[in-house]
Amino acid sequence: MTDDAAAWRASGLAWLTGLPDGAADVSRAAVLARADAVTARWSALTGTAASASELLTGRAGLLGLTRRGRVSAGGATRLLRATDGWWALTLSRPDDVAAVPALVETDHATDDSWADVARWAAGTTVTDAVARARLLDLPCAALGEAAPAAPVVRAAGERHAPCRPVGLLVVDLSSMWAGPSCAQLLRRAGATVVKVESPGRPDGTRRGPRAVFDWLNHGKLCCTASFDDVDAMRALLSAADVVVESSKPSALRRRGLGPDDVAGRPGRVWVTITGHAAEGRVAFGDDAAVAAGLVGRSAAGPVFCADAIADPLTGLHAAVAVAESLHRGGGEEIRVAMSAVAATYAALPETADDGRADARPPVPPPPAPPASALDGDWSAVRRLLDERRCPTC
Repeated sequence: MTDDAAAWRASGLAWLTGLPDGAADVSRAAVLARADAVTARWSALTGTAASASELLTGRAGLLGLTRRGRVSAGGATRLLRATDGWWALTLSRPDDVAAVPALVETDHATDDSWADVARWAAGTTVTDAVARARLLDLPCAALGEAAPAAPVVRAAGERHAPCRPVGLLVVDLSSMWAGPSCAQLLRRAGATVVKVESPGRPDGTRRGPRAVFDWLNHGKLCCTASFDDVDAMRALLSAADVVVESSKPSALRRRGLGPDDVAGRPGRVWVTITGHAAEGRVAFGDDAAVAAGLVGRSAAGPVFCADAIADPLTGLHAAVAVAESLHRGGGEEIRVAMSAVAATYAALPETADDGRADARPPVPPPPAPPASALDGDWSAVRRLLDERRCPTC
C-alpha cells in the first residue's frame, strides 16, 4: 500500500468515498498529500499549525457521516445520469426543492423530488440539464466542466509593512463553510474575527447541527448588520485589515460597499470566495467538486469524493492566499473560486486500488467552545471599532 493510500484510509477520507455497499475508494489519495503540503505552507507563513485531515473530515466526523456513492455524504447533492454523461444537482434550500417542478417541466411532480429529477435527467443531455437548472438558480454542474486556476489577485489599496495575521481585525461576511473556515484559520493564527450576519437571513449553518457551527465559528465576535445599513457596513469594512466575503458580486458593489468603494486601512486584504469563476453562479461544496471533476471511482461510475470537499479545500487555499498577501504587504483583492480550487486537485494523478478493505471513519475534531449568539457581541464590536477610529483616545 502506498503512503498516500495509507494516509487517505487513516484520515477517514476513504470511509467517505465509494459506493455504500462497496469498498472504500483510494483513487484520490493524492488530494490529502497535496493538502498536507498546503497546510505546511500555512504553518510557515503564520507560525501556527493546521491539520489537513481535520479540515477535510471535520464535519463528517462530527456528524458521523459515511460514503453514499452518488448521494453526497451530507445528502443534499446527487450525481445524475443524463443521456450523454453525468451532472450534479444540489437541493439544500427550500427554494431549491420548490423549483423542481419547473426544472422537470411538469405540473404534476410527485412527493419524491429526486425521483422526478432522475427521470427527467435520463432523457436530456448534460448541457441542457445544467442550462435549465442554472436558469432556475439551482446549484448544479456538469462533471469536469471547471478548469484549474489559482486565486486571482489584483492591487486594491495601499500596501503596509509585511505582517502575519496576529493582532489583525478580520471582518467575516461569509456563510456556510468555505469562508467561515478561512476566517477560523485566521483566528487560530491570532487575528480577531468579527462575524457579521444579516439579521433577517443569518448564516444557514446556525440552523444545522450546533457542533458544526461551533467548530467553524467559535472564538469569533458575532454581530448583525444588513447590507442595506450602509453606515454600519462602511464602519466595519473601513476598520478591517482583512475582509472575507462570499456574497453575490452585486450585493455589496451596488450598495457602494465593494473593495474599490470603501477606503481601507493600509494593507487591507479583501478575499472574495465564489462557487465558480463565472460571477453570480451559486455552488455548494459537492456540486463544485463535481464541476472540477474531483470525484471518486467505482465499477458503477463516478461517486462523490469525501464530504463537500471543495468547501474545506477552498477555505484552506483562501487563508493561505491571505497570509501570502499579508507577507507581500497586502493592499490586494483576492478572488477564489471553489470549483477552480477543486480542479487543481482533480488534475493530480490518481492512486491505483491497493486491494485493501480497511478504512477508518473520520475522527471528530476536539469539542469547540460554543460560538456566540447571533447578535451577542455588538457591544464589544462597537468598542473595537471606536478603538480603531481613535487609537489614542
